[in-house]
Amino acid sequence: MAIQQRLVTGVALADAFGTVKRHRRRRFLRTVLADVIDGVQSMGELDFAGMCRARGLPEPTRQVVRRGPRGRVYLDVYWDQWGVVVEIEGAQHLDPATSINDALRQNELFIHGDGVLRLPVIGLRLEPDAFMNQVANMIARSRRRAA
Repeated sequence: MAIQQRLVTGVALADAFGTVKRHRRRRFLRTVLADVIDGVQSMGELDFAGMCRARGLPEPTRQVVRRGPRGRVYLDVYWDQWGVVVEIEGAQHLDPATSINDALRQNELFIHGDGVLRLPVIGLRLEPDAFMNQVANMIARSRRRAA
């Protein structure tokens, strides 16, 4: 949460982790820290990163900054070489104002040629294969179009 709220950077977190010499979960923490430094900002994004690796999907860029219709927006996951965006959506995306902003952002991305997949965190928990199949299919389709 501290990373997501921009209270601390991944680099500062890594520096602090460097002072931990022994911990029974050190290897696990190092893996999570690598994802955080790479741009993961929520547990849903962390789970999604693991699911992508398990399927052998290429490593995306995370937290890409774009200009949207209402200013700066952050894209959770972006494969820029194929124009594929994945938004990992927690419960806060059910709020009407957030939903409107999400739709405006998605529409703007689509207008400019990017494909957007929206994955609710609950969906990743209850139907992980169905959602990850969509991600894999979108990447495959976009790769074919780019070739």
